[in-house]
Amino acid sequence: MKRVYVNEEVCLGCHLCEFECAYANSGAPDETGRPNNMFKAFNGPKTPVARIRVEEGEMRGDDRICFAVSCRHCETPYCVEGCITGALSVEDGVIKIDDERCIGCRTCTVMCPYGCLVYSDHHTMLKCELCLENSTGSPACVQACPNRAIVYEERQ
Repeated sequence: MKRVYVNEEVCLGCHLCEFECAYANSGAPDETGRPNNMFKAFNGPKTPVARIRVEEGEMRGDDRICFAVSCRHCETPYCVEGCITGALSVEDGVIKIDDERCIGCRTCTVMCPYGCLVYSDHHTMLKCELCLENSTGSPACVQACPNRAIVYEERQ
């Protein structure tokens, strides 16, 4: 199965992946019914939330390690096992959240070894679902990364 991988050695810490992720998942249509442009998405009544975040380390000499954190779609997903409402499930290797069943208890956040889940304005959890619903082949964060530090590929 394809997954998102990050090469921290070439991550610039530009945060473009966060903006593109939030925009791709904003889901708010404009007056014509088409998906919003980025300006409208970020200037609406609710700011969209990214499912990926860039962690920036301390400076060491001239170097700073930056690393994009998002769901790893684990083979053994502890978040799914720990979800008390059954809102998390695995479909074709992708861990998904059912917004109708999620109560925002954050048990999944505690169970996730990577800290990949995000609390939303709707008091439910959000996570990367690989942009399968709103992308053209690869996740928005991968498409936006100017240095190709984030890749979407199958590895052994």
